[in-house]
Amino acid sequence: MTGGAVRTTALAIGPDGPERVGHHLPEEVPVALSYDGTTHAVMLASPTDLEDFALGFSLSEGIVEAPGQIGRIERVDHPEGIEMRMWLAPGLGARLMVRRRAMAGPVGCGLCGIDSLREAARPLPPLPPGGLRLGADDVGRAMAALARAQPLHDATRAMHAAGFWTQAEGLVAAREDVGRHNALDKLTGALARAGRDASGGAVVVTSRVSIELIQKAVLARAPVLIAVSAPTSRAVAAAEATGLTLIARARGAGFDIHTHPDRIELTEVPHDA
Repeated sequence: MTGGAVRTTALAIGPDGPERVGHHLPEEVPVALSYDGTTHAVMLASPTDLEDFALGFSLSEGIVEAPGQIGRIERVDHPEGIEMRMWLAPGLGARLMVRRRAMAGPVGCGLCGIDSLREAARPLPPLPPGGLRLGADDVGRAMAALARAQPLHDATRAMHAAGFWTQAEGLVAAREDVGRHNALDKLTGALARAGRDASGGAVVVTSRVSIELIQKAVLARAPVLIAVSAPTSRAVAAAEATGLTLIARARGAGFDIHTHPDRIELTEVPHDA
C-alpha cells in the first residue's frame, strides 16, 4: 500500500510462541501551512489529500472565508516534511499577521501553542433552526457508510475519518487522517473544492467530540454532527449555543442526542426525569 501507510514487521507474541508478522502503519508527517511565504502552523498529519487539508484548515481557522480567497496552493516536499504554500487575496495577508498564532503540536491537540485563550472560546455564527430532518435509522446508515469508506483504517487500524452524508446521496465524501481535527479539515476542504458546504446533511466522525470539532462543524455549516464516541462537556455547551444537533455514541441502532433533538424524527421522546 502507498499513500498514507507504510509496510513494516513486528514480533508478535501469542499462545503459539513468537512469530514475525507484517503490518501497515499510518504515516505521520510534519505538514507546514504557509501563507504568502510565512509559515503559520506546523501540524502532524497523514500525507494524503493535502490540498483539501490546506483549504479546510484555512476555512475552519477563519484565515479565509471562501476558497476563492486563496489564489494558489502548492505542495513542496522537503526531507523534513511537506510544505503547503498558499497565496492569499490582497489584504488578507495583513489581517492574518494580526491574529497569527503558532500551532505546532501533536495530532491529538487542536489548540497546542495557542497565544490567546480567547481562541478556545471564539464566537461562532449560529446555525439556522430547523431545516434538515433525519430519521433515527439515518444515523446508523451514516455511520455504516463511513465505516465502509476507510481504506487506510482498514489497513492500519489507527486512523480517524470524517464524512459528509445526506439522505438523497448517501456518503458524499470521506477523508482520513491520523488526527481527528485534520480529517475534518480535509473533509471541509473537499466540500469547498466541490462548491458546497455541509448545510444539507450530517458530518460523521470516528472520534470523541471536543470543542474544536464543534467549531469546525459549525463553520462548515453542518446542522448535525454524528460521532462514534462521547463528547466533552464544553463541546455539548457549544453545540447547544450554536444550534448544532450533536449525536454521540452512535453504534449500531443506538445513539445519544445531546442537543437540539428536533432534527431527528423519533417515535416517542421521554420527558425529563
